[in-house]
Amino acid sequence: MGHKPEETKKSKTTNMGTPKNFLIPIMLLHLRDWNSHGYELMEKIMQFGVESVDQGNFYRMLRQLEKDALVTSEWDVTSGGPAKRIYSITEAGEQYLEVWAGSLSHYQKMLDQFFNLYNPFFTPYRSPPQKKDDND
Repeated sequence: MGHKPEETKKSKTTNMGTPKNFLIPIMLLHLRDWNSHGYELMEKIMQFGVESVDQGNFYRMLRQLEKDALVTSEWDVTSGGPAKRIYSITEAGEQYLEVWAGSLSHYQKMLDQFFNLYNPFFTPYRSPPQKKDDND
């Protein structure tokens, strides 16, 4: 009969999204494999599985990574249209990415323990490692 507002709040699904600072290692990881324009990099990150990327925040992060000397950029005037910045990872960026990889490996172990306790019969899906194909 009576409607309890707290029940409505609990029934909503919480989507925590991607932590903002987790975008940094994803950005660096993609720049490790190829130099990229900002827009192209943002598209690759969305293909990676990040559901939504705030464009303004994304470019602020890129500029901050450049200030921190983790990435470098130069103007590309060869594309025939307006000049675009091409971003590249630096050696410091590679080292920073390596630290992140170590932290994420530790975090992965904690996640595995979490799911083992949460539901011992639940096995999170992990895609098999992809092999690079020379025919791509």
